[in-house]
Amino acid sequence: MTTTPARTRHRGWAVVRLARPWFWPLGWGGAYLGSVLATGALVPPPPALPRSAAALIVLGPLVWTAVLTVNDLYDLPTDRGNPRKANAPLVTGLLTPADLTRWHWGSVAAAVGVASAIGGAFLIGTAVVLILGWLYSVPPVRLKGRPGFDAAVNALVVGVFGPLAGWTLHRPATDYPPVLALLGLLLAAALYLPTTVLDRAADERAGYETSAVRWRPESCYRAGVALWASATALWLAVCHLGVLVVRDSWWLQTLTAPLLVWLYASMARRPTIARMAVVVCAFAVPAGDFLLARVS
Repeated sequence: MTTTPARTRHRGWAVVRLARPWFWPLGWGGAYLGSVLATGALVPPPPALPRSAAALIVLGPLVWTAVLTVNDLYDLPTDRGNPRKANAPLVTGLLTPADLTRWHWGSVAAAVGVASAIGGAFLIGTAVVLILGWLYSVPPVRLKGRPGFDAAVNALVVGVFGPLAGWTLHRPATDYPPVLALLGLLLAAALYLPTTVLDRAADERAGYETSAVRWRPESCYRAGVALWASATALWLAVCHLGVLVVRDSWWLQTLTAPLLVWLYASMARRPTIARMAVVVCAFAVPAGDFLLARVS
């Protein structure tokens, strides 16, 4: 018989799994890029440190918990028939729908409260992301089940609002370079599309028409490669034309660009979360070089 302390520990770990800490760096990484581009410094200036630390809390545990709890609630019929989700806390019964509802609204309230202390632009961005998270998962809109919109929402949140959040900690949102928004959209859409293939069978059985269900895995693969190649070409143009940063030599960017396209094409052919994480980590190399150029 399971003891109460043991069950408490299991439920505590279930809440951690529910919040998916492995996704938090997606928000943090984008915000850090936006912060460095806005300030030209690897570390925020001392006056900005408190709100930067608060932003990490919002962009990590609070927003992700708020978005993922409502997603899991409305994905339950699909997840019950999805082998990849067999051990999910809601599927196993370790957490109940009432638990997820409490965690959702608690995270929403905390995210809005902390964001309001950071600043008006950051608060508006946080509110928009939370609303998009709701529209993504909850019927009758449920953008997750609308081909193209599922990728667009994720690309917008991760690729645009993440870096923009870091930027607004230091500069007005209206100064944010449009080319960065386009780059973020292309990169995030390319990374998201292969993930729709992972749950294609379960989504099709449940009657959810995601991008992978509508267009089939091969079409999603080709679209992802095209998006990634376009983002890489735009990234090279930004570097060599001195759109955001002027530097004499961009040899590392030029060298890694074709390697990144090859790596994406290889990893996305049979996608898993781990394989796409490899692509993200590889992209961190030229992204880090670009940020160092901005600082210097």
